[in-house]
Amino acid sequence: MPSSSIRLIHEPTCLPMMVSPPLVGIRGSQMENALVDHARIGVVPYLNTLPLINGLDRLEGIDLQRRVPSQLIGLLQGGDVDVALCSSIDYQRSSHPVDILPVGMLGCGGETLTVRLFSRIPLDRVRTVACDTDSHTSVALLSIIFDRTWNQRIEVVPFDHATAGRIGADGPEAILLIGDKVMSNTLDQAVYEHQLDLGTAWAESTGMPFVFATWLCRRDVDEDVERRIRRAAMVLDRQRRHNDQRLERIAFQHSGDNGWDFEQANRYLGTLLEFDLGDAHVESLDFFYKEAFRIGLIEEVRPVRFHS
Repeated sequence: MPSSSIRLIHEPTCLPMMVSPPLVGIRGSQMENALVDHARIGVVPYLNTLPLINGLDRLEGIDLQRRVPSQLIGLLQGGDVDVALCSSIDYQRSSHPVDILPVGMLGCGGETLTVRLFSRIPLDRVRTVACDTDSHTSVALLSIIFDRTWNQRIEVVPFDHATAGRIGADGPEAILLIGDKVMSNTLDQAVYEHQLDLGTAWAESTGMPFVFATWLCRRDVDEDVERRIRRAAMVLDRQRRHNDQRLERIAFQHSGDNGWDFEQANRYLGTLLEFDLGDAHVESLDFFYKEAFRIGLIEEVRPVRFHS
């Protein structure tokens, strides 16, 4: 599909903004009355999502459903949540029309630390990768990177790290892991000596940031769900802005719970990751979708569309 046929439905220099009330008085009677009909939000229980969601569980009228990224699109499609932090590739693969809520995202400008390929053999010789089933986007990104870097199509097989135990010389030739488990993995590092951070590889190949997950909502909803979506968007936007001022505190409070030491977690949240969806991220999303289409990972390229 020629690139001229792809159209972005957004203003190039001005993303739609959600108007957020001040944090003060969030438990006041006015907010409590507004939240009688609970907004249902699908979230990911990783350290890297805390800048987006930390504190939501203490708010009245908000119900959180915690799942790994690859499971959230199913909850959204099934109507079990109103809004979900989904793998970005699922915007293209959803069986229902969905929109992006411009109230934050999970991305990077380069190194991620937690989306990593481990291999027993040099990377240009890899043909099969055992892929963590927690993320659809990371698997798609891996396929694109191998095509762009080595002109190589790889075979992807599912892999469950939780049941694998200690992984050594008899393990898969290459393994893709995502999330906190990368920092506490059971791979023999002397055996899996060839490694690649996918955020770094994308940045070096394209010069762009990368978006791993975005807030999605269904487009085909009734007035009650639409009201909950708008409520969720308001709360998510406010909470992200609030948490942006306390990233070091979040890292200090939660690093140990997720298998990190504080210094690593503080650099991870405060320097490596990005949470505000800007024009460069939207352009990167569009290019990522075109590349996914080019190598046959999606059937079409849907224009990037924001909920309004």
